[in-house]
Amino acid sequence: MVTYKFTEEIEANNAPMSSGLLAKLQKDILTGRFRPGEKLTEQALCKEYGVSRTPIREALRQLEENGLVENRLNRGAFVIGLTEQDYEDMFELRKAYEVQAVKWAIQRITDEEMEKLEETFEFMEFYTMRNDIDKMLVINAGFHQVIYEASHNRMLRKLLSSYQSFLKYKDAGSIYESNYLTTVLEEHRAIFKAFTDKDVQAGAEAMEIHIDRAKARRCGNPEGQQQEMRI
Repeated sequence: MVTYKFTEEIEANNAPMSSGLLAKLQKDILTGRFRPGEKLTEQALCKEYGVSRTPIREALRQLEENGLVENRLNRGAFVIGLTEQDYEDMFELRKAYEVQAVKWAIQRITDEEMEKLEETFEFMEFYTMRNDIDKMLVINAGFHQVIYEASHNRMLRKLLSSYQSFLKYKDAGSIYESNYLTTVLEEHRAIFKAFTDKDVQAGAEAMEIHIDRAKARRCGNPEGQQQEMRI
């Protein structure tokens, strides 16, 4: 039996201070609390997050490595954030890697991982039936994480987890069409069926369709779906 924690707060509380601080700073940048061009001073951040300078410095170093912050000589750290073009490009890159991940996962998945994927999909059905969008979003991310793990490729898993952490805040606090949950569930049903059928090509096609539609939901859709929708 797989037990899931459904809130970011629980995950943050269980994380080491450095990683928890990094996640908070990243979220505050990606949700616009810190705006592009804004200077981040160690003293202000220490007061804001209630930590010492050492974890702040490490978090800023990681954020610079991730491309969200720029350390300017003799001036300090400044927010870069992500542009709409960055998000567009990230979706395209994510699609290519997600398709490869699902191909490898269908070929390499263990019995234990398959059981975890099945249980995750059952949770998706359950929370769709309850129309619980917040829980569904968390389980949705978990479904993809199982696929990353089942690909048995460390670098691919790390890369896709990074993209997922960036993209989850795109249009945070958005609104949803009435059929949003059932639409997303059916997209994942097609992916899950490819695993049960051990059909690599069907899995690749289902994942490509899902990521294309997810991009349209977040970045604008020529078919007329609302922009303010998330994956």
